[in-house]
Amino acid sequence: MTDRIRWGLLGAGGIATVFAENLLAEGLHIQAVAARDGARAQAFADRFDIWTAYAGYQALVDDPEVDAVYVATTHNFHAEHALLAIEAGKPVLVEKAFTVTAAQARQVAEAARARGVFAMEAMWTRFLPSTDFVRRRIADGSLGEVRAVVTDHSQKLNPDPQGRLYNPKLAGGALLDLGVYNVSFAVDLLGTPSDIVARGSLTDTGVDAEVSAILTHAGGARSESHATMLSAGPSRGMVIGTDGYLTLNGSFYNWTKVRRYSGRQQLVETFKPERTSRGMHFQALEVERCLREGLTESPRLTLDDSIAVMEVLDELRRQVGCVLPEDG
Repeated sequence: MTDRIRWGLLGAGGIATVFAENLLAEGLHIQAVAARDGARAQAFADRFDIWTAYAGYQALVDDPEVDAVYVATTHNFHAEHALLAIEAGKPVLVEKAFTVTAAQARQVAEAARARGVFAMEAMWTRFLPSTDFVRRRIADGSLGEVRAVVTDHSQKLNPDPQGRLYNPKLAGGALLDLGVYNVSFAVDLLGTPSDIVARGSLTDTGVDAEVSAILTHAGGARSESHATMLSAGPSRGMVIGTDGYLTLNGSFYNWTKVRRYSGRQQLVETFKPERTSRGMHFQALEVERCLREGLTESPRLTLDDSIAVMEVLDELRRQVGCVLPEDG
């Protein structure tokens, strides 16, 4: 591995485009891109001045000039393509949601650990300066005892029944695309829940359209969340403690402004980030740090963390009656 980590993008769709724009804007290096359609991969490579384009994914993971692989295919392929990279011995960053089910997440984790290959979910929120600020204020006692985390993630998404979001064969639905942010944020701050209650509705195609949930965490703390792909909303967040609370501007999962209020509801501090890009590069920098230090998991987002999130998503989907092909 060279001093400069050379990324290979497995997939050339929308999220790969955002990732590429962000990494290149922040000075990181992309070596190769692959897609099932070679012409699409070449067009992507031409757009971003990427050295190599591949038709098919095996060639990319086998490329000795690629140091780390970013899986940017649709949810239903995440586990398969993560395993492809791991089998080739390539460190892999897998776009959220990590997989479709917890069983798949465990399979990927077991394979990575058995081969001693680095693997991490691309839950970019965990690595943002805004999230770091939230963690610091919890850790230093500014909020007292945290009793609640409240989040909304509402977007009006493309209702095409054959499109990615409404198609069960492509692991569509609000939870895997939007609700994963709510769950990951709550699990990060409060730990794995001991009790889960969910209500929601399905689309005509059978995937979850909107889901509201209450999770109970250690010490009786609770997280409340709402995710929908039927309507736009503020997508704000709150972290509430016995001595104060934080508000996160919409979108709470983004590189956003955070305000801290005292227990008397007085504004006492504002974190205002100076954004230079979307903020997806922070997760890539974490991967690069881990690789240089010889780590096979990030201590900031372990494979067990991602499995815990997938277990919650499985249960939420079960309670609202959404059954995907991967659910068996």
